[in-house]
Amino acid sequence: MNKLRWGLLSTARINQALLPPLRASHRNELTAVASRDLERAQAYANEQNIPRVFGSYEEMLADPDVDVIYNPLPNSMHMEWTIKAAQAGKHVLCEKPLAITVEEVDAITTAAQQAGVVVMEAFMYRHHPQTLKVKQLVESGAIGELQLIRGSFTFDISDENDVRLNSSLGGGSIWDIGCYPISYARLIAGAEPVEVFGWQKTGAASGVDESFFGQLHFSNDVYAQFDCGFRTPQRTHLEVVGDKGSITINVPFTPKQNEEIIVNNGDENQVITTPGEDLYLGEVENMADAILDDKATRISLADSRNNVATIKALLRSAQEGKPIKI
Repeated sequence: MNKLRWGLLSTARINQALLPPLRASHRNELTAVASRDLERAQAYANEQNIPRVFGSYEEMLADPDVDVIYNPLPNSMHMEWTIKAAQAGKHVLCEKPLAITVEEVDAITTAAQQAGVVVMEAFMYRHHPQTLKVKQLVESGAIGELQLIRGSFTFDISDENDVRLNSSLGGGSIWDIGCYPISYARLIAGAEPVEVFGWQKTGAASGVDESFFGQLHFSNDVYAQFDCGFRTPQRTHLEVVGDKGSITINVPFTPKQNEEIIVNNGDENQVITTPGEDLYLGEVENMADAILDDKATRISLADSRNNVATIKALLRSAQEGKPIKI
């Protein structure tokens, strides 16, 4: 096999982000789309020029001519359909969060290992050249000894029926966008948090955290602070602070072409422009590397497990009003 045939598990809006890189890649191709409504699947396939259509998820998983499944379903459905896909012998790129409990991640891991398939969480920013450059700068000592990471990701949600406000489907701002600064902080810290403290503002109608504010203490005495939310204007920002300087990233989670990283050493700013690429291309190519060339995924299942464990601890802290050790 030298080209992977992909199937989309539903006609979710986020699919639009994956279509260009799948079509640009020489090792991947978009083959099929499945929906629980055959007419919807057919209309979507006609609109997007997708050759094969299935009127149920199960039909697509049973088809031997589909190699990789993209799972963009609501958070509460990630585990079920990722495991079903793995058991059908399909590799899976699953949207973040991979699952909403540590036990669910463990079940996915077991299913993937037993089936001998690749499963990876779709944190697209982790593959982008800008992120890799920030990590390299920190590791090279460009800002001295790492002390603090601060991140923000907010936007004002417009549709009160948005799935992200649905508690039964795994909604909430920390699962949807707070997971980004948490994941980024863990990546840059190169360690796992040992204690967290969180606060949340819960929507009266939704019952989910519509804003979340958190602090993390890492095992190597690095600290992180973040905020996320659905009731604040669009904001994205990340700052990495060391004892000799700092790095500012204004577009940390959705970088595109020629983004700027600002390195400050206390006296002056150095602006570093990083080459860009389609934001979602890296994760598609990384799946091909892992499946076709037996290389490691950039985001391991252990990495995903630790991110979920951190989020669960933060939610528990917010509910109990006290720090939580991990």
